[in-house]
Amino acid sequence: MTLTPLCPFEMVVFGGTGDLALRKLMPALYHRYQEGQFPADCRIIAVSRTPLNREGYLVELRRALQKYVAGSHFEEHSFNSFAAFVDYVELDGSQPEGYQQLRQRLHGDHDTPRVFYLATAPSLFGPICHQLRQAGLVHAGTRVVLEKPLGHDLASSRLINDQVGEVFGEQQIYRIDHYLGKETVQNLMVLRFGNALFEPIWRAGFIDHVQITVAEQVGVEGRGGYYDQAGALRDMVQNHLLQLLCLVAMEPPSTLDANAVRDEKVKVLNALEPITAQNVTSQTVRGQYRAGAVGGVPVPGYLDESGIDPLSSTETFVAIKTQISNWRWAGVPFYLRTGKRLQNRISEIVINFHQVPHSIFEPGSGALINNRLVLRLQPEEGVRLAMMAKQPGPGMQLRSVDLNLDFAETFKGRLPDAYERLLIDVIRGRPTLFMRRDEQEAAWRWCEPILAGWDQHPDNLKKYISGTWGPTAAIALIERDGFTWHEE
Repeated sequence: MTLTPLCPFEMVVFGGTGDLALRKLMPALYHRYQEGQFPADCRIIAVSRTPLNREGYLVELRRALQKYVAGSHFEEHSFNSFAAFVDYVELDGSQPEGYQQLRQRLHGDHDTPRVFYLATAPSLFGPICHQLRQAGLVHAGTRVVLEKPLGHDLASSRLINDQVGEVFGEQQIYRIDHYLGKETVQNLMVLRFGNALFEPIWRAGFIDHVQITVAEQVGVEGRGGYYDQAGALRDMVQNHLLQLLCLVAMEPPSTLDANAVRDEKVKVLNALEPITAQNVTSQTVRGQYRAGAVGGVPVPGYLDESGIDPLSSTETFVAIKTQISNWRWAGVPFYLRTGKRLQNRISEIVINFHQVPHSIFEPGSGALINNRLVLRLQPEEGVRLAMMAKQPGPGMQLRSVDLNLDFAETFKGRLPDAYERLLIDVIRGRPTLFMRRDEQEAAWRWCEPILAGWDQHPDNLKKYISGTWGPTAAIALIERDGFTWHEE
């Protein structure tokens, strides 16, 4: 497949020595370079307080790419060519010193896309943006990328957005959620709106219920100081899971124009039935992992992790039952689930269709299982449709079989990482897969009453053993409605 080369661009990564930059951003740019999308005249500048020169940074960068770029995709000669585009500037983002040095490294005119990627603490977003303006580094072609978490509640989110908005227009701000760059998530749009088969039955009356699961085997992984102040609802539900829910539930947009898509997502968020202190204990489950074993390896409990308050009540697991109050989805429950130290690492969307209204088959032919569409985001991306079929041989014996679209098998070769797609979209000025401010604030408005409700019921934190699927209360949450979590 021939890829369209990018126009000349400049990208400045604040937090350039951090985990996100070295584990995700730089490998993504390296892969795009390998695919031939870099023009001769582009620049990538890593910015950090770490006392390094360019040569020292390239040593760190080579080590990171060797670690995070899979197998044979790292090549010494291509790294050396890629490194020619990379520079490094030491500066403290909140202080004016160093910004003039940064300005000297940027050579593009006002027509050259200039991207500032803020892979830093959100408290620095506003100060960095104001320093960029003071240094004369912002022009009409400038874009700024904001990583999550954007605040810890609605008020702090608005404060950050206000500070950034004093420097950049809304059309220049790209609030990133890497889940929206995954191939399966984008294929959900094609599946729904590019096929006549699904859209007529994508509604109440045909769909029984929907499950969205993002399960991790890892713990806090050295992020204890951050995670203990955030928790699973802020870290995963407010952004990732609600974004996936929006793509499942939104009405067809008129076009793929950014505002047309985001308008429909906001409508979904505004139609979510509220969860408050009155129903928070019946509609949600929150849990915290204890010591156990994941994949046969013993792991500590959350309270024993580095950087965690030994009396912490921060949740590492959340399960939620919610509904959408509109004509398409009235009466269809949506179950959301995410957690750390769970049995498997898996992210998926499961659309469960209604059972057939009447069986014409003889008893003993086999149970009729409802059709189920599974969209797997990780670890192996793909789409599976479970449907009934007759087993070969005499008689009428039924079984559920899968029609399987495995992306790696169907589309030969390496599947691009989500950040590759999203970085290219920023450079090209395509904001469709990024959150608009009103969309983000609508998500916070829905989540805040849940947090407040939990504060009123502090004894409702359920402990679960690492390596399981979470608290037993999460099983009860869905099974009292007659359903079961999809687990393979």
